[in-house]
Amino acid sequence: MVANVNPTVRRRRLGSELRKLREQKGMTAEEVAARLLVSQSKISRLENGRRSISQRDVRDLCGVYGVEDVRIVESLMQMAKESRQQGWWHAFGDIPYSVYIGLETEAASLRVFEPQVVPGLLQTPAYAAAMIAGNLPEATTEQVEKRVSVRMRRQERITDPDAPLRMWAVIDEAALCRRVGDNEVMREQLARLVDMSHLPHVTVQVLPFEVGAHPGLSGQFAVLEFTDTTDATVVYLEGVNSDLYLEKDTDVQAYSVMYEHLRAQALSADRTREFIEDAAARYA
Repeated sequence: MVANVNPTVRRRRLGSELRKLREQKGMTAEEVAARLLVSQSKISRLENGRRSISQRDVRDLCGVYGVEDVRIVESLMQMAKESRQQGWWHAFGDIPYSVYIGLETEAASLRVFEPQVVPGLLQTPAYAAAMIAGNLPEATTEQVEKRVSVRMRRQERITDPDAPLRMWAVIDEAALCRRVGDNEVMREQLARLVDMSHLPHVTVQVLPFEVGAHPGLSGQFAVLEFTDTTDATVVYLEGVNSDLYLEKDTDVQAYSVMYEHLRAQALSADRTREFIEDAAARYA
């Protein structure tokens, strides 16, 4: 069982439980930090799951919160131990978006909007390599190959026979017009898009240029939802040097509404397949 533990999700769940204990005690993060002689930012990072937490940290926090139930303390300590294990992605070395991969690996559904390129989970190896090389012009061949390998490994969630990821992708027409790699790469990629769109748990919609201004003009975003009700829905915004993860109800609601508008303005799934096939013909 431990081998299947997702450390990213364990950190989030543990952080959520620690935040509940603090709130039940009626203490602020600043007060807890002062008691433990640590920075307030450390307490915040522990609670939002962005920082690894040690069993000692858990013990100290439980002491501050007056947790007397040994079973609760032991359960939290076990979660802390599991949260420090390595996920499959760690075998590939330093991956800048490892937090996102951990969330994606555990997610039950994913709604993504891509204004420029084909979503990573739907990319072919050749398209992914050309896209990554173009996006990271100073990356070595080895670094590009490593990122492609990670991307292909991530795609196993789509084809998981037991619990496939439910994916809904809205893609701007620009992604079909932007030639990544050569014509053959694009033909292969667009054919892959059509094939994937036939899967019962994958929906692909194209947002055509003729729509004009739309809610997604601010850029790419993804909404991840989880089966476990203790795991909050997360909105992911990809950045150049750092990524942003939004979990507040108001933020999640805002992006969920935005996504509904994008889905409503995009072509239907059937019309999208025809649209993609027409686009592929231009690369003949």
